[in-house]
Amino acid sequence: MNKSFLMRNPSTLWFLLGLSLFTIVVTILSDAGLGVMSTSFVKTLGKTLCLCLIAVAMDVVWGYCGILSLGHFAFFGIGGYAVGMWLMYARTEGIVLDSLATQTIPPTAQEVTDAIGNQIFGVVGSSEFPMIWAFSDSLFLQLLMVVLVPGLLALVFGWLAFRSRVTGVYLSILTQAMTLALSLYLFQNDSGLRGNNGLSGLQNIPGFENTPQSTISLAFFYASASAVALGYVLFAWVTSGKMGSVIKAIRDNESRVRFLGYHVESYKLFVFTITAVVAAIAGALYYPQAGIINPAEIAPIASIYLAVWVAIGGRGRLYGAVIGAAFVSLLSSWFTGGGAPAIPLGFYTIQWTDWWLVLLGLSFVAVTLYAPKGIGGLFDYLVRKPS
Repeated sequence: MNKSFLMRNPSTLWFLLGLSLFTIVVTILSDAGLGVMSTSFVKTLGKTLCLCLIAVAMDVVWGYCGILSLGHFAFFGIGGYAVGMWLMYARTEGIVLDSLATQTIPPTAQEVTDAIGNQIFGVVGSSEFPMIWAFSDSLFLQLLMVVLVPGLLALVFGWLAFRSRVTGVYLSILTQAMTLALSLYLFQNDSGLRGNNGLSGLQNIPGFENTPQSTISLAFFYASASAVALGYVLFAWVTSGKMGSVIKAIRDNESRVRFLGYHVESYKLFVFTITAVVAAIAGALYYPQAGIINPAEIAPIASIYLAVWVAIGGRGRLYGAVIGAAFVSLLSSWFTGGGAPAIPLGFYTIQWTDWWLVLLGLSFVAVTLYAPKGIGGLFDYLVRKPS
């Protein structure tokens, strides 16, 4: 009798059960339940789940396939911009229609479009819609862009890089250069995405203006948890069985896998593209909860942070990526949000908002030197330790 996929992968089943329990606890403690947990913290947890999803994608491409991509946060940002364009257009359209409703003569469609364009792009001295906003009035098409744009970008970039057999640090530099180029382009006012101002007000969901933020935040939390569950199962399937064995073999010895007759480039391209799409979906869920997105979110340093999360959690373990992203993200919110008390030394006072990145860097060095398998590796040790 053939066992189901989840029965053959008990760690995946345990992860899903743990995620379900976590979701139930948050629901009970939120404003919809006992009211112990604030709406802002529910949003923080929802955003953390999105970061866990992109960390799992990063772990697959780096920890399992051996491709240290320093550009996956660019796909995360593209997903955020794609859904953010619709959110900003629809919200602005509602405001414009309400303001023009008092006119005696009904406005024409062109007047409405011009007014919307002036509201959105007036901050950069323009009022015309760029071509990239052609589908911004359609939620379905913008959600399609969340998948298609990063998927095509990853497919083209990966095909060019992998067919040239660029590997190692050179491939990492190329992915970082792609991210830097995209970030610098978006900083320009004529990029069509409001330059340094980015897209704002994304937490105001069109059609739900009268719905409390506590309800909206909980709905996004559920959506983020569902995305993490589906993404985890997808990548658990990708990294198991024959495909998983080939991917891990490519990581360990690419030349030998090629010698055995496998088309290494196809496997690498598949992993690179599918992880880019999942990263974009995570971004599409993250930024409506964050409320704003700007080019700084896509800067190369963000992708480096992503690699640090995976390394601290333990690369080569899907749950390790989740642990690393959740641990660092929540700890970062605590330190930089003023939760950690300052430490007076007499001659100097340690303010954690200034020293958090130093602490993160030291943690990365310590994990690399003394616990190369990360937090996930320590968990494995505890579980397998004989009694």
